Amino acid sequence: MPFIPHTEEETRKMLDAIGVSNIDALFDEIPADLINEKLGYVPVAMDESAIRRLCKKSAESDGHYVNFIGAGAYEHHIPAAVWQIATRGEFYSAYTPYQAEASQGTLQLLYEYQTMMASLTAMDVSNASLYEGASALAEAVLMSVRAQRNKHRILMPETINPAYRQTTETIVKNQGITISSIDYSGDSGAIDLDQLKQQFTDDVAALVIPQPNYFGALEQVDDLVDLAHKHGCLVIAVVNPLSLAILKAPGEWGEKGADIVVGEGQPLGIPLSSGGPYFGFMCCTQKIVRQMPGRLIGRTLDAEGKSGFTLTLQAREQHIRRSKATSNICTNQGLMVTAATLYMSLMGPAGMAQAAKASHANTRRLVEKLTAIDGVDAVFNSPFFHECVLRINAPLDDLVRELAAEGIIAGMSLGSDYEDLQDCLLVCATELRTEDEMDDYALHLQRIIGEH
Repeated sequence: MPFIPHTEEETRKMLDAIGVSNIDALFDEIPADLINEKLGYVPVAMDESAIRRLCKKSAESDGHYVNFIGAGAYEHHIPAAVWQIATRGEFYSAYTPYQAEASQGTLQLLYEYQTMMASLTAMDVSNASLYEGASALAEAVLMSVRAQRNKHRILMPETINPAYRQTTETIVKNQGITISSIDYSGDSGAIDLDQLKQQFTDDVAALVIPQPNYFGALEQVDDLVDLAHKHGCLVIAVVNPLSLAILKAPGEWGEKGADIVVGEGQPLGIPLSSGGPYFGFMCCTQKIVRQMPGRLIGRTLDAEGKSGFTLTLQAREQHIRRSKATSNICTNQGLMVTAATLYMSLMGPAGMAQAAKASHANTRRLVEKLTAIDGVDAVFNSPFFHECVLRINAPLDDLVRELAAEGIIAGMSLGSDYEDLQDCLLVCATELRTEDEMDDYALHLQRIIGEH
């Protein structure tokens, strides 16, 4: 419920009831020299009307942009019912389900989420979620090393999201784990198979396969999975969950499928929200489920034969001996998972497939319109899902800035992460982009290139 401040009379009655003269007396154990009487940097309090005017002014200053940027977070249609339901009190304020008897609703929702994610990825089991996609990959790397024991090297392609790689390296660098880079083909923008074949040694625990990769290109997942398994390595798939509505599920890649599947759940009903909060997902095979971090919710029967839900596997340090814990992560993104579960329930397989197909079709049309302009070319020849890399014959920073002035977010500049892609832009078009918006983008881009 909304916060309702107490009146002075109410405060006085409560203090009298506990025999305390004033509120400061509640904190008398704090040394006086640590108490700051006045916080000079805190502005004077505003009334409700002033706050409303300030928020309106801030919202207006944000501007209204047409978004053609993806790079890991995507602007998709979210059915109105998703957040109307997710923000109800019983969901919005749901706490960690320590007590099963008091948390059946939360536990059932998480169970249903796990069921949906396992079905979407064609894997045996899903956990209750992680913080976001990047840390999900890091946890998958740690998981693969635990499962492979004496192997401590991970093959990670340059086509993975750079933020995912940076996060993973930060988390594993002090744990004796080596991340080895796999280059991409200059023609396809996908993993260079010839280079990859030379990287397999006895100390390789896992191969990371993004699908689609950071450039939007589709990897040759069947060949990659079979190659990794041939050399005794696990396969970690990093996927866009919405793409799985039309692409082959990781559990069906190659002869045996991927071993661990992770990714960012943001496309499943989570707004962009300036970068978060989002949620990471993780699925795996039954064989290595005891190496999975986080929470796993199961379904059981009580003494009366009634269905119930409980935390089946709790592999974190608060539940078991610290030395036996798989991870020190402390929670799951419950509210985001609630929204994702509602999104998948409302959209269904057909609705998600429709959104994915529309995103792909719009991106194809966008690329066709932009590459028809002199000085704009597609960089790679691989099939793509809903992102594509374009090389533009114009100063890219100036171009992006000028398009922003026209209300268009042009895409992600790749030069800061890839030296050979200094003049390249990663563009994206989801199902929300209209023909007029794409035509407007092409018109302004052509004009700006002509001026340069």
